[in-house]
Amino acid sequence: MDNLKQKLHNCELTIGSWITIGHHSIVEIMASAGFDWLAIDMEHSAIGISEAQNLIAHIQANGMDALVRVGKNEEVAIKRVLDAGADGIIVPMVNSKIDASQAVEFVKYPPVGKRGVGLSRAQQYGPGFEDYKRKLDNEIVIIAQIEHIDSVNNLDEILSVDGIDGIIIGPYDLSGSMGKPGRFADIDVQEAIKKVEKTCKAINKPLGFHVIQPDHSELTKKINEGYSFLAFSLDFLFLGEKARVEMSKIIK
Repeated sequence: MDNLKQKLHNCELTIGSWITIGHHSIVEIMASAGFDWLAIDMEHSAIGISEAQNLIAHIQANGMDALVRVGKNEEVAIKRVLDAGADGIIVPMVNSKIDASQAVEFVKYPPVGKRGVGLSRAQQYGPGFEDYKRKLDNEIVIIAQIEHIDSVNNLDEILSVDGIDGIIIGPYDLSGSMGKPGRFADIDVQEAIKKVEKTCKAINKPLGFHVIQPDHSELTKKINEGYSFLAFSLDFLFLGEKARVEMSKIIK
């Protein structure tokens, strides 16, 4: 069976979701839905590194790949979640070739990169170091988040960096960088998204998108448009939307 890195390379469809609530029960509940992967959000949540390691272990124990959206394209933030055993990272605000190259350097050991060597969960606390080096080359994924108009304009160069396995569009921040936060239907925002689609398709790179609303029709639309790396909503929206919909049906 192909791993996530191979599926990305082949532009095969995978569907995941976002974890912002730092409790393993959330992972166990989400696992029952059949996601391929879950991404732990360490940029816009209160989840810390200890909670993240616990969540990574539970995601993997439930047969899914554990990705982490790190808080910043920064050396320590990246190596800590990888040493905690993450199967890959999603890096925010990759706006240039330099940003993309820096992310790869923080993931890879020398001589390819400059990540410091530590022996933690990922390396089985020492005995698995050689196996982990092989996993780093063949399985660990690096996703560049395209969430600024600069990243759209520099996408060719970002995707040219060896080690970047795919991209994911962050629609809120992308629209925000254009002075139109949350206005996804705006013609300029739509044109920026179409530009990303055209660029990825031209060089056979996987298209990724975070569909925020927990609405399967929106996800299906993206699949039909050729997206293959899809984040489907997030934990608190699945919880909140269902509660609001059902409560709205009650006659008071």
